Formats: sequence, structure tokens, C-alpha cells
Amino acid sequence: MEGNIAELGKFIGAGLAAIGSGAAAIGVGHVAGNFLSGALRNPSAAGGQTATLFIGIAFAEALGIFAFLVALLLMFAV
Repeated sequence: MEGNIAELGKFIGAGLAAIGSGAAAIGVGHVAGNFLSGALRNPSAAGGQTATLFIGIAFAEALGIFAFLVALLLMFAV
């Protein structure tokens, strides 16, 4: 019985960590949407902000990948 509870906790923790992957997708959407909003308001400044856009997307995706790795570690680590 005790082993089953530990395994249940492991899978619940992995599922909660996997929520971070969905949150990363929401973060990327916010970054891209805010860039597009700013670019439509001031098209002449959009070219200078493209690097910032890619950096923001990379950070948001990195957090999603880290959350996915934590979920995998919780599921398959002994």
C-alpha cells in the first residue's frame, strides 16, 4: 500500500509540473501578441525590437522545457 501512495504522488507531481509547459505556451502568446500590438502602433520601431521578441520567446520556451524535464524526472527517476 505504501508503494502505491508514493507512486501516486509521483504522478500527481509530474502532472502538476507538466502544467508549466502549457503556461509556457501562454507566455509565448503574450510575448508575440504584445510585440505585434506595439509594432502596429509604431511600425518604424518594430525592427529594433525584433531581437527582444526572440529573447522573450526563448526565455518563455526555456521555462516550458524545464517544466517538462521536471515532469519527466518525477515520473521516471527512481
